[in-house]
Amino acid sequence: MSKLTLDDLRKLRETKKREMSQRDMETKDTQVIVGMGTCGIAAGAKETFNAILDELDQRGIHNVALKQTGCMGLCYSEPTVEVILDGMPPVIYGKVDASVGRMIVEQHIVGHRLLNDHIFDKPAADILK
Repeated sequence: MSKLTLDDLRKLRETKKREMSQRDMETKDTQVIVGMGTCGIAAGAKETFNAILDELDQRGIHNVALKQTGCMGLCYSEPTVEVILDGMPPVIYGKVDASVGRMIVEQHIVGHRLLNDHIFDKPAADILK
């Protein structure tokens, strides 16, 4: 294993600080919560989490808190991602791989449109009116 230089350590610190700031709710109005229980991790939730983090970073989106939680109880549909966005109903998406995670950022968070093919839990239709 190679030794890290002082510059390497500084870059690593800045990267980790930026990643951790995504979890701070103080200045955020949107939440994205990735199920990271054992079942979620086994199904690829870490890759999903990283893809969402990367997409938010590439688009310069800073109003989204990206968090992780344990099992959401939808083990058959892992990886699962819950999105809580002002003006829209809270939605849980299932079978979210890295590419679907990026679509959630593009369509749901930026475009304010639901990804109907991946919704596993949302409020009843009469509540959405």
